[in-house]
Amino acid sequence: MVNPRSLPALLFWMTIFSATNLRVEDWPQWRGPMRTGHTHAGARVPTTLPVEPKAVWRLKVGEGFASPVVAVGKVFYFDNQDGKETLHAINATDRQELWRAIVDEVFRDEQGPPGPRCTPLVDDDRVYAQSGKGELQCLRTADGQKLWHVNFLKDFGAAFLGEDSKIAGAAEHGYTAAPVVEGERLIACVGGTNSAGVVCFEKRTGKILWKSQGDLAAYAAPMVATLAGVKQAVCFTVAGLIGLSLDDGQLLWRVPIKTSYGRNVSTPVIVDDWVVAASYQAGLVGAKISADGAGLKAETVWTNKAAAMNFSSPIAVGRHLYGLGPAKNLVCVEVATGKIAWSKEGYFHTAPNAAHASFLVLGKSILICTDAGQLVLIAADPTACREMSRAQVCGLNWCNPAYADGRLYVRDGIKATGNLYCVELLP
Repeated sequence: MVNPRSLPALLFWMTIFSATNLRVEDWPQWRGPMRTGHTHAGARVPTTLPVEPKAVWRLKVGEGFASPVVAVGKVFYFDNQDGKETLHAINATDRQELWRAIVDEVFRDEQGPPGPRCTPLVDDDRVYAQSGKGELQCLRTADGQKLWHVNFLKDFGAAFLGEDSKIAGAAEHGYTAAPVVEGERLIACVGGTNSAGVVCFEKRTGKILWKSQGDLAAYAAPMVATLAGVKQAVCFTVAGLIGLSLDDGQLLWRVPIKTSYGRNVSTPVIVDDWVVAASYQAGLVGAKISADGAGLKAETVWTNKAAAMNFSSPIAVGRHLYGLGPAKNLVCVEVATGKIAWSKEGYFHTAPNAAHASFLVLGKSILICTDAGQLVLIAADPTACREMSRAQVCGLNWCNPAYADGRLYVRDGIKATGNLYCVELLP
């Protein structure tokens, strides 16, 4: 029986997803339905973890750090196959491959094995894949047929973000920022210094709707949010945070956050009119967006270097942020002040500046997938770190899992090939 209090949220999600072929249980893009790490309001979620989670199936996959996504009964994953960045569609029930499509030559760097870094995006009957070398393709979900494509370097004169880049402060690990869809638009961090830092495409044809700024692309995925009453694109580039008009790409506000690394990685977290950005070198930064006459302004209200985060994207529950701190510690931070509410050590495997964790919000709980392949379920509680249960599900990993229909789709393998698992968290 549906709780009457949940009906408004449930009806909202049913309306949104009925306009497409997607289902409310799907996890169709980077960090889930809204790119925030949250499941939708009506999703079935566990209140505790099984002692020994059942692996429904396991599939050997090629190298890469792109996260899997789940939509309309299919799992889409992106890996290295024989030196090619290859997108696969498999049946979510039995892992049977439905099709595969080569997107680009494989990207290589010193961070790990060669392979794609960018999570695919499913929207209605199309899936978008972006290679480490800046090839963006739109393919049909039914059979993998390529419908349109652009290349950031060839079509926009973008700077190559690879190891042999000659640009001072440029990143080294390729194009990793998963594009975002808003209505009929697809927005990508292209990195063209000739006013094509961010490009908006017509999602079905690839037609350019607008280009904006000359910012080099960082690794952080763009977001779409309403701030100070204005719906906009929010991007975390090498130069910092920017807000852009969805209609024409006009710059609405800017918060400079420039580091010597040029490697801003984590997805911006948006709470009310706050935008929080995490930088390993600059620290955790809280910016408040407000009206300023006919326009908007951004003010950096606080910075907390003790809560600096590297390449693990935090999540927000209510007015608190939960993420991986610089000392391999879990931290809870108050969004309005930047103050650390609590800190807890002892969860992560790799060195402090290379530790990783994925955060998913499941109802009133937070599911953490550690870099050692362990799931930890904690309460979304700003007063204390309260662990509820834990379980081992896979090996070493730096990939965000996908959650759909009570199952977790998680990929392991950091320095070599790995496996993609379908793990049952609910009966």
